[in-house]
Amino acid sequence: MRLLARELTRGHVVDIELVTGRGGELGRRARADGVTVHEVPWTISYDPRALWGLLRRIRAFRPAILHAHDSHALQLAAWARRLAAADAIRLCATRRVDFHVRAGGVWFQADRIIAISRAVRNVLVSDGIASDRVAVVPSGIDPDEVRRAAARPLGIRERIGVPADTPLAVNVAALVPHKDQRTLIRAALLARTECPALRWAIAGEGELRTTLAAEIRRLELEDRVYLLGYVPDADALISEANVLVMSSSEEGLGSVVLHALALGTPVVATRGGGLPEIVPPEWLVPVGEAQLLAQKVVAALTHAPRSTLPPHGTAAEMARGVLAVYQSLA
Repeated sequence: MRLLARELTRGHVVDIELVTGRGGELGRRARADGVTVHEVPWTISYDPRALWGLLRRIRAFRPAILHAHDSHALQLAAWARRLAAADAIRLCATRRVDFHVRAGGVWFQADRIIAISRAVRNVLVSDGIASDRVAVVPSGIDPDEVRRAAARPLGIRERIGVPADTPLAVNVAALVPHKDQRTLIRAALLARTECPALRWAIAGEGELRTTLAAEIRRLELEDRVYLLGYVPDADALISEANVLVMSSSEEGLGSVVLHALALGTPVVATRGGGLPEIVPPEWLVPVGEAQLLAQKVVAALTHAPRSTLPPHGTAAEMARGVLAVYQSLA
């Protein structure tokens, strides 16, 4: 959202205000980029204080479009529009996951949905949302910002206690079922014979941490698969890796892949969700195929070309796409 707001206000006549939670990184960085920010109490659930704060901004700012960036925000925006008796305000929402939506739910109330990949769009349309209400605008990043962040050395091999020349495969994702790190762990087991030196690092936190740690112990992989937890310097981690591995069974697009592409780090991934839209086909494997994943990762250590960020993967291109959606709602 911060990158989007910054790009939209750069060279375009677009007046934007951001309503977000108090004390968050999003608000801090958006304000630094010159975006007008209004902070409200905003918890993970439907906080009535957030609804009241949003309603006040609608009455004061009188926006033409309300743009929500997740399900909770969309529900609050829909309620606030109704309470403000402002039916003329158009409701826009960005959908980043390829999960199914509930029939008759709040996603059906949006005037336009921005899907971050064709895969996400296909799920929405299959669930009954009219195709002409769904526009595909791929997520974008600021490659210069990513490269600056990666320039600060992390020294991951030293941290996990392996030699500096150790080949390293990295996964950066929440430890949740649809990221399917169990397949990645099985791939690490299968790759052990072909590439004994290869190590695997998983950066992220989530509900499956205990389960995944137990699986690593059961397969006796403690010396080659490392659960790093949350890594704030994820770009530096990706830069220091030989290959980024995405084992997801479902994935809206995979913004972490865009970071890897900007850094020139090879990517191996499953064909889950929108991943095939940004990962070269020769480095894709079917979902859940641990053996093929292992083979592709080992091959990528020596044969993968340096990756490049596609033109549509930038924040500037994303902003142009979103602006076109806004104009279609005018």
